[in-house]
Amino acid sequence: MIGDLQNNILLALGRGEVRLFRNHTGKGWTGHFVQTTPDGYTILKNARPTTFGLCVGGSDLVGWRTTQITPDMLGRTVAVFSAIEVKEGTRRARANQRSFLDAVRDAGGNAGIARAIDDAAAILGLLP
Repeated sequence: MIGDLQNNILLALGRGEVRLFRNHTGKGWTGHFVQTTPDGYTILKNARPTTFGLCVGGSDLVGWRTTQITPDMLGRTVAVFSAIEVKEGTRRARANQRSFLDAVRDAGGNAGIARAIDDAAAILGLLP
């Protein structure tokens, strides 16, 4: 199950120099709650559509990897943005997900598709 893989990646890699967070995305409705009807409908006053999550195509897991920059840059550390799109089996990333991953990589971040914990570790540069 995809949620299990996401959780396993978070538990295995989301500590220490790496911080990862689940980026829930979707659409829904917001407004002032009025009531829930006996047949399960929720009634909202001033209902309006809303989206949530980082952005359209944003990866399942986002965060950073703390990285030591070169001595000529005063030895400071920086947080390198990281994005991991989690897929199971042969499922493929949608075009907007691929575009997001490309944008992160083009900006110098770590990004890719993970089908296993080792894939995520490789994306983050944690494997030799």
